[in-house]
Amino acid sequence: MGKSTIAAKYVSENNAICYFNVLVDGRNRPELFLESIRKQLINRYQITNIENADLSTLLVKVTGKLSNNEKLIIVVDALDEVNQEPGAENILYLPKTLPDNVYFLLTRRRYEPTKERLYTEGLKKEYLDLTDKKYNSENAKDIQEYIRFYLENYPEHKNGLQNWITSKNIKHDAFIKELADKSENNFMYLRYVLPTIAEGKYNDLNLTQLPQGLQNYYQTHWGRMKMNDSSKEMKVMILFTLLEIATPIPCEMIFDILNQDECDVQNVLDEWIEYLRKSNIDGDICYSIYHASFLDFLKTKRELKATRKLFTEVNQRIVDYWQREQG
Repeated sequence: MGKSTIAAKYVSENNAICYFNVLVDGRNRPELFLESIRKQLINRYQITNIENADLSTLLVKVTGKLSNNEKLIIVVDALDEVNQEPGAENILYLPKTLPDNVYFLLTRRRYEPTKERLYTEGLKKEYLDLTDKKYNSENAKDIQEYIRFYLENYPEHKNGLQNWITSKNIKHDAFIKELADKSENNFMYLRYVLPTIAEGKYNDLNLTQLPQGLQNYYQTHWGRMKMNDSSKEMKVMILFTLLEIATPIPCEMIFDILNQDECDVQNVLDEWIEYLRKSNIDGDICYSIYHASFLDFLKTKRELKATRKLFTEVNQRIVDYWQREQG
């Protein structure tokens, strides 16, 4: 629904203190959140002697630095991606009370209300559900504007999209409306599908045959890449390795775990690069899953009988790798 984009836009426009939880990069633990917020507050408000302070103490210290009517607003994205043991504490150990003029702007994917883990004492909580039906028309309008911009102004892909539409004898408005419906108001769907169309990978499909929704898109791509064939098992194991390690790792580590040729592993990573994030860590190019939605898709794959054996084998190879490293 664009919750992270909304949060990022707010941070950009207001220079807000912030923390973005990222499950696929391992940046989703309470101690990392606290460390980041502490550093930002120290740098902005020049507070001292709080190197080991908890969040409640930090916030009280900061209020003494705020000018009249100044507010401290802290943005925290993707609470659903936080890695924290179950318990009675708040998610990220957020305080149950707040000093005056201190606010948190929090985002998360849909959740069961009983699993909110956000207990407060005397604080007002307000909710904005982006999936509420009353926003359907506005969300659909945003989606259609995004498609239209991509179709008419995006330099890298507009020609490919125009050619596909022309070859299918489709009017622009019909293409925009149908693709918006298929996206189910999910921008991540469009991030994948629009370039795929432009690059000619859906030349054998017509408009109505395009995948319906993001998870169906992943499934369609999985099938078109023939990932269920026995000859593709190593490709599946490479993705499962990224799923299980759950933090960015270099290509070298993957081929050591799976005992495969480096070039073969790199070719698979390049083949799936649109679903992966590349990052430079201490001079090494590392890879991780790009988005939590693809992570969810891979988790469903590991539960299937057809791929469960591969997942078990990947876990054993990871164990063997760590034993070799520590031995």
